[in-house]
Amino acid sequence: MNEIRAFLEEETAISTLEIVLIIVVLIGLVILFKNQLTSLVKNILEKITSQSNSV
Repeated sequence: MNEIRAFLEEETAISTLEIVLIIVVLIGLVILFKNQLTSLVKNILEKITSQSNSV
């Protein structure tokens, strides 16, 4: 019973290393797709402003 409890307590928290790796992967994806993300956001904002003028 103590072994099961120790296993559950060990697996509940996210380690700092996992968080750092996730952040590194996200930053890498942003760097890879920076141009596409920028153009997508510009297009969305242009559509919002053009459609808000027609209302």
